[in-house]
Amino acid sequence: MSAKPSFQGSCFCGAVQFTVKGTPNGMGYCHCESCRKWSAGPVNAFTLWEPEAISITAGADKISSFNKTPGSTRKWCSECGGHIMTEHPTMNLIDVFAASIPSLKFEPGIHVHYQESVLPIKDGLPKMKDMPSEAGGSGETMPE
Repeated sequence: MSAKPSFQGSCFCGAVQFTVKGTPNGMGYCHCESCRKWSAGPVNAFTLWEPEAISITAGADKISSFNKTPGSTRKWCSECGGHIMTEHPTMNLIDVFAASIPSLKFEPGIHVHYQESVLPIKDGLPKMKDMPSEAGGSGETMPE
């Protein structure tokens, strides 16, 4: 049996460090207004992990959080403000921001909340109107 791959990540200043093990349950781009405002960008690159795949290895006392809705707890470093992850308890998944795991090869497979897009991206990936049905969405796709 081979060991699961392990990837190191951190906030912007490095005060908060973490490890993710295994492979993400999914990777893609979110176009919702909340993610755009949170990331201060037109689209957010996400990687979804089961909670047990993530461990904080340094700076746990420097993690702050905010709940805009019961469906998400956004976490960041209180030293530098660098975004780290968003917990999604209703899906039992944690979105670790792709940019905070530099050694993980980002291989997006989907766009979610594309109906809210402000930056159309023509890359051949499925464009979900909101979310896949198995994640509580309509499951409807949109054209590029």
